Amino acid sequence: MDLASIIGLVGCAAAVVYGIVSGDQGFAALNNFWDFSSFLITILGSIFCMLTMADSIPGLIASLKSIGLIMKTPESNEGEVIHTIIDLANVARKEGLLQLEEAASDIDDEFLKKGIMLIVDGTDQELVTSILETDLSCVERRHNKVISFWDGLAAMGPAWGMIGTLIGLINMLKLLDDPSSIGPNMAVALITTLYGSLLANWISIPIASKLRAINATEIMTKEVICEGILSIQAGENPRVIEEKLKSFLAPKLRDEALNGGDGGGADQGGEG
Repeated sequence: MDLASIIGLVGCAAAVVYGIVSGDQGFAALNNFWDFSSFLITILGSIFCMLTMADSIPGLIASLKSIGLIMKTPESNEGEVIHTIIDLANVARKEGLLQLEEAASDIDDEFLKKGIMLIVDGTDQELVTSILETDLSCVERRHNKVISFWDGLAAMGPAWGMIGTLIGLINMLKLLDDPSSIGPNMAVALITTLYGSLLANWISIPIASKLRAINATEIMTKEVICEGILSIQAGENPRVIEEKLKSFLAPKLRDEALNGGDGGGADQGGEG
């Protein structure tokens, strides 16, 4: 579980609730902030608007389910991937590319395994590059589609909140001669704005930002794999490959990520 995401979402809710109940009414004030009409206009209106823009109902449901991704601890395994690539480079340098097929059987990363099998099969380097880059672009396109959904929902929330506000104001002005109707209609007008702001700033924008960060990490890992695969196929020295792949990491993370894996393996490859 990603504690940062959970604490962030819960903390935002707690801050809003505290602001509501800290007045004279206490927890009874929570009833003032629930209005079914406002919920219907803002939340359901925003979702139905996104459904109109979605390619299908299952696509919309899949995008909504992506909220679960931010609850998982993000995996940052660039160092482990580089270790694996250096080990494979040593095998290829000592025993030849064909021996990589056996080594690839223990690899869990499907993208890395796919690249290894392509070079084992003797695929032309330009074709390997094209296949891996196509795979990479397709992954990023799928991710961006989900991220765009949350960006769209972040825009729709305040927009539909404003629609609800206008509805409440119009009803209030129509019945301005009835003082008893002013309060309820004004409440609807303001609550829809609140709901829209919460939908955008508490839910949608943070989720979109977190998904972007997850996407960036995964894409960078795959870029490391692409560079490593092509370097192995080109027969480059494992030490050179290691230094090349370490450049993907932040300077302060390079030695830490490769601690214990950047000496012996590369040295042996250089001697082979």
